[in-house]
Amino acid sequence: MKKSLFAFTALSLVATPALADPLGDAVKADMPSLLTIYRDLHANPELSGEEVKSAAKMAAEAKKAGFEVTTGVGKTGVVAVMKNGPGPVVLLRADMDALPLVEQTGIPYASKVKAATREGAETGVMHACGHDTHMTAWIGTARRMAAMKSQWSGTLVMVGQPAEEIGTGAKWMLDDGLYTRFPKPSMVIAFHDSASMPAGTIGYADGYTMANVDTVDLTIKGLGGHGAYPHLAKDPIVLAARIVTALQTLVAREVDPLESGVVTVGSFIGGTKHNIIPDEAKLQLTVRSYTPEVRKILLDGIARIAKGEAIAAGMPEDRMPEMKLKDGITPATFNTQPLTGTITSAFADRFGKDRVKLLRAQMGGEDFSQFYLADKENIQSLLFWVGGVPQGKWDAAGGDISKLPSIHSPFWAPDPQVTIETATEAMVTAALTAFKQK
Repeated sequence: MKKSLFAFTALSLVATPALADPLGDAVKADMPSLLTIYRDLHANPELSGEEVKSAAKMAAEAKKAGFEVTTGVGKTGVVAVMKNGPGPVVLLRADMDALPLVEQTGIPYASKVKAATREGAETGVMHACGHDTHMTAWIGTARRMAAMKSQWSGTLVMVGQPAEEIGTGAKWMLDDGLYTRFPKPSMVIAFHDSASMPAGTIGYADGYTMANVDTVDLTIKGLGGHGAYPHLAKDPIVLAARIVTALQTLVAREVDPLESGVVTVGSFIGGTKHNIIPDEAKLQLTVRSYTPEVRKILLDGIARIAKGEAIAAGMPEDRMPEMKLKDGITPATFNTQPLTGTITSAFADRFGKDRVKLLRAQMGGEDFSQFYLADKENIQSLLFWVGGVPQGKWDAAGGDISKLPSIHSPFWAPDPQVTIETATEAMVTAALTAFKQK
């Protein structure tokens, strides 16, 4: 049986009796209010760049907690600032956007929202990536940090970010003056819920955490004709099929086996009728890597293979394939030291070592990386995961994540009580720990 990297048990999630825990008690007392907010956010999701109502809810809560709040940063972004004496500037981020999916969880507060995509197609809208848990924990963290001002000194910048799902929201905010109009952070921190860990557990990676994401469009040109007379045409579908097969050698034979890379052809479109050889075919690729060196190998290799196969197929020079990088890169997310080690040690102290695990990096993408890369010589960064799988479902699956809905699935429904409670405590713990750093 395929097993998860984790072997958590229900017993490991039971807190050991200890001394009074003011933070834990305060978060628990706040949970009824936070769950009401969560259910509202979940039932009313908004697509990337359209997070107007979600941003307004976050802004209102931050104002109520005593933050100085600015809206409309990077289109729909929220920036809430609390200055609390001398000390470092710490940025906490939550992303706000949902996905174009019809929800199929069956929960009472499931989304029934419909909207148009950027391409104009009507779709259901769902928080299938758990950003509703991120926003809710952000609100809970803002409340706790405001109530605990006597325990930290410095400047807290809380960011509600749009458009993470399309990899552009962080850059929108930076381009709109996030680091010039507002206090510039020396540390940036975020979490992401996980469909691969039981609710209430915490995971992190050291160093590379999430991958570079490149979206590539390949237009494969040919010379159209009748399907009965292929010798009078140049078939772009056959050529595209050769390219798809040859691309698989990039990771297998050109990338160091100790490095990581992915080249996936997610779409192959060509032709309109059985007996027509078309003029062109289109391939859509996602390309994943960690290091700049591997990224260059993959992107250069795609261009070389596409052109080489076209030459081998006898395509004339003016019918060479066209390669386009779509929407730019989502850069790899990197967890820096010593911040990562210091905060995860604080997590182990608060939650117990059994609930905090060092994991491998993932090939998913996260534009949280932009906040660090904007000035990586002077900014430290940490992105960690908070498990969201309901314990009963985890146990029923025997920890086999292939039997569970994944992130971006229309069936993904985290345990909101445990996930949000854990994430709020973790984000407050991370912020308090960061403010103690020199």
